[in-house]
Amino acid sequence: MGLSDAVMTALTDVGYETPSPIQEATIGPLLAGRDVLGQAQTGTGKTAAFALPILSTMRFGKDAGKEPRALVLAPTRELAIQVAEAFQRYASHMPGFHVLPIYGGQGYGPQLAALKRGVDVVVGTPGRVIDHLKRGTLKLDSLEWLVLDEADEMLRMGFIDDVEWVFENTPPERQVALFSATMPGAIRRIAKTHLRDPQEVTIETRTTTADNIRQRYWIVGGGISKLEALTRLLEAEPFDAMLVFARTKKATDELAEKISARGYACASLNGDIVQAQRERTIAQLKNGQLDIIVATDVAARGLDVERISHVINFDIPHDTESYVHRIGRTGRAGRQGDAILFVTMREKRLFKNIERATRQAIEPMDVPSMADVNAQRVERFKQRITDTLEAGGLEQFTDLVETYRAEHNVEPTLLAAALARLAQGGEPITLDAAPVDKSAGQAFHETADGDDKPDRKKKSATGAMSMETYRIEVGRQHGVEPRNIVGALANEAGMDSKDIGRIAINDDFSLVDLPKGMPEEIFAHLKTVWVANRQLAISRVKNSFGAPAPGPRGKPAAAKDKPRHKKSAKKKKAQTKSKGKPKRNAP
Repeated sequence: MGLSDAVMTALTDVGYETPSPIQEATIGPLLAGRDVLGQAQTGTGKTAAFALPILSTMRFGKDAGKEPRALVLAPTRELAIQVAEAFQRYASHMPGFHVLPIYGGQGYGPQLAALKRGVDVVVGTPGRVIDHLKRGTLKLDSLEWLVLDEADEMLRMGFIDDVEWVFENTPPERQVALFSATMPGAIRRIAKTHLRDPQEVTIETRTTTADNIRQRYWIVGGGISKLEALTRLLEAEPFDAMLVFARTKKATDELAEKISARGYACASLNGDIVQAQRERTIAQLKNGQLDIIVATDVAARGLDVERISHVINFDIPHDTESYVHRIGRTGRAGRQGDAILFVTMREKRLFKNIERATRQAIEPMDVPSMADVNAQRVERFKQRITDTLEAGGLEQFTDLVETYRAEHNVEPTLLAAALARLAQGGEPITLDAAPVDKSAGQAFHETADGDDKPDRKKKSATGAMSMETYRIEVGRQHGVEPRNIVGALANEAGMDSKDIGRIAINDDFSLVDLPKGMPEEIFAHLKTVWVANRQLAISRVKNSFGAPAPGPRGKPAAAKDKPRHKKSAKKKKAQTKSKGKPKRNAP
């Protein structure tokens, strides 16, 4: 394909034999100097598709200078690290080559020192790249390549303006490669504006998910909580390493703690964890010190660990692209993978959307029964006995057991049973059904299926839920509609739409009534939620008189809906005397 000898040697070391379709279609045009607009699903080898041509044509070492010749923009820190590691792996036979990942959450010191020494390739998130450009610590005067990886994800995360700014501050003669799983209009516009006669490459797939990933779903119910179902899967489903997706940062910490308490090597991965700890956690998953990671969507973006055999969607994602990215963490580079989705009854609409978008039926499954779990436990215990016998070296223990049997006149079977119980460490081999795990909060509660909802039991004396008013920084001029606000709040906060109160849409902001007592982790999460291409930046309104009177959502109340003034006691008395009997109060 025209790749350099050094790159080909590295590919041989890695074990690559044939290119993937996206690599086969794009490496040639990139080596020929063409801009490329590539569309392919996640996990198909897009990183090598642009890294190999860059390395094959790049000047590096002393003759190249200190300024980078290639810049790769990635939406998340994890993906930036993954891409940088791939460059380093493919350049293993190129002495003097340097690649640097730059991203938020890491101190400036190491990044500044590396940039000062000189690097060949910079892989970074848009925010930190722009920060270095404005500081003058990153110079792009010698830039030859600009790559956008997972451009649609940058659009979804609100980075498009930053991407445009980077394009405008790079040399016009640079070569561009833009890769994306989908091609929304905003990405097409960027390509039309900044790419020169690009070679368009679309890898058609029957579905948007890989065929080597087995997809199953379980409808939450039958008296079994999500946590109990997950516990049974861990017991009965053979897995190497597992990635469990939860909806909120707090949920990842709580779920990881509960899984660890059940004896599994587990850790959480979310946006509150400092970068150094995140990197250690991923390294521990790779080397086998951890077997399970519970993560949020953003924290797991770009995570590529060969050991991950299972992805569990403990909480269903709110959009189909998140689902594709989630399950793309398993079955990487042709390996077999398993993806399991937990679906509550009120989430069936989201589930149907996923099936329609992926054009692939997800097969139903039953959670393993306690009999299945116990059978697996017994088989594992038997296997431990078999493995110990095959390992040998039992002579000393044979003499000890025989001496004990003779001294105490114990039946061999009874003695073996006592030793088996001793080896089990007091933990029973078989389990009884576990109780449903429930916990209650003040105004929100966690149900058996693990979803945070407003507590409908918290009613006022009149029977109405106690509400308070919130302000969100999106309004009429941004094109928002009540359904957008209701959908975002219902999906992101896990509440039913009927629990969302009055909505007043103004020009540049909106007011909405929500149940009192919103947990701080949900409140913090809603600040970052995007609606109509703007973050909600939600805040509490101290005086809750700003919301409209009850009426159709998004519209001011009609005159007939306005509250009537109370009549004075004298007028009421006069009416009573004139009509003979009091009027029944309206409900």
